[in-house]
Amino acid sequence: MLGPVCAGLLCTFLPAFGILPAAGLSTPSLDPIAALLDWPGLGAALRLSLTTGLLATALSLAIVTLTLAGWHGSGPFRMLERLLSPLLSVPHAATAFGFAFLIAPSGWLSRLASPLTGWDRPPDLLIVQDPWGLTLTAGLVVKEVPFLLLMALAALGQVDTRRRIRVAQALGYNRIAAWLKTVFPAVYSQIRLPVYVVLAYSMSVVDVAMILGPSTPPTLSVQIVRWMSDPDLAQRLTAAAAALLQGALVLGALGLWRCGESVVARLGCIWISKGNRGASDPVLRPVGLALGLLTAFVVLAGIAVLAVWSLAGFWAFPDALPQSFDLRSWSRHLPGIVSATGTTVLIAVLATLLALALVLGCLEAEYRSGHSLTRRGLWLIYLPLLVPQTAFLPGLQTLLLSLGADRTLWAVVLAHLVFVLPYVFLSLGDPWRAWDRRNGTVAAALGASEWGVLWRVRLPMLLRPILTTAAVAVAVSVGQYLPTLLVGGGRVPTLTTEAVALASGGDRRAIGVYGVAQTLAVLGPFILALAVPAVVWRNRRGLHV
Repeated sequence: MLGPVCAGLLCTFLPAFGILPAAGLSTPSLDPIAALLDWPGLGAALRLSLTTGLLATALSLAIVTLTLAGWHGSGPFRMLERLLSPLLSVPHAATAFGFAFLIAPSGWLSRLASPLTGWDRPPDLLIVQDPWGLTLTAGLVVKEVPFLLLMALAALGQVDTRRRIRVAQALGYNRIAAWLKTVFPAVYSQIRLPVYVVLAYSMSVVDVAMILGPSTPPTLSVQIVRWMSDPDLAQRLTAAAAALLQGALVLGALGLWRCGESVVARLGCIWISKGNRGASDPVLRPVGLALGLLTAFVVLAGIAVLAVWSLAGFWAFPDALPQSFDLRSWSRHLPGIVSATGTTVLIAVLATLLALALVLGCLEAEYRSGHSLTRRGLWLIYLPLLVPQTAFLPGLQTLLLSLGADRTLWAVVLAHLVFVLPYVFLSLGDPWRAWDRRNGTVAAALGASEWGVLWRVRLPMLLRPILTTAAVAVAVSVGQYLPTLLVGGGRVPTLTTEAVALASGGDRRAIGVYGVAQTLAVLGPFILALAVPAVVWRNRRGLHV
């Protein structure tokens, strides 16, 4: 994990100071930094990146916390848990397109509301790509809430939640106050790294910002990509300088968030000492459930409206549904979809297999040696997710270009592996460590070697977690936009790069087709992850972990 990130940062640092041997530039210069400071949109871009990142992370964490505090273990919450897999499987770009098609002035919500409002044409409102980035923030919240909810659920498995809640309620505390005062501190200490990942991602995201964010000026990450794509090499140097600034901005935001944690911890101790029993539970519980369900509804409704647009014939405003449905959009884009799907699946499968091999080897080495991963090791695994993609991918592209290894499929696969592997380790680590070691002891007593225990007992019993992890890895790979665009040099088309490229065209039917195809490419592995273990172990429930 250190190799690609450090190499990318080094090859970003040098061009930021005018050194780019591939272009014959070997004399240090401050011209790229001067050009960056002269860009009139710099202040607004920095403000957008910082505010959208901090606000999206804070809102996502607040929604997850409120939902868990009020409803964890209840029937409505179990329904949300069942929706987690489909919610997580929808790629960021598809979610952003669906969200835009819902809330745009000519979107589905405006059409449904037209009988009440009397609108016969779309209202003149700047909703999508608003200059304050509010729509971008909302789109990020919709996608990050399921991720943080999954991380929090994994953390809850390591906290004695029921006992803590029972003790607090016996002392007269209401449910939400009891959860916040006794459970939340233990949970947050375990999900701190995922929260940092969400903050770093939200501040430097490119594809979602291109779809939902403002364009004049855009966020700093989008402007970096524009400069990287410019044929003028001087703009590439400016992009490197901006990438370093982006990295410093994210580092500063992480430091600010860490200071905020200390402030909240002190205020929380004061709140606990006052003994407030939580009189606001009747208000906060419905709000938490409503926000959780609203997040799920937006994602699912967005995919539904993408599917409708992909099949729509003539659809005039303010009709709630098209006048006809047909497959003309699918037939028109089918050759491009088949080609992009093949490339997408091939890259995802190769990156997933490599990540699984590396992570399984690491976890098995942990098991045999008896040495678990330290906190420092966990930070190293998370490093590619904490460092903004725009901070080191431009440098990685420059390095591969100088080596003549760019624009190849394997270069893109290795770039995807950098981001897929942390999610694989995150998804598979807890189930692997929770496996009952007594099974291995019994197998060894019957004469099985360490490799026999691995291949004939442990891997078969962990088939469901492994397949689920593989599905998560495929979803992460399918959703990668910037690594595919930069490392592939725009010559390795995938469903995600093609879908985002269509955003500037405004053809909703084409966007709907690619958005649905992108979602189906991710849903398939999740369906297999559920179906295969059920079929394989239908007569061996004891092996079904």
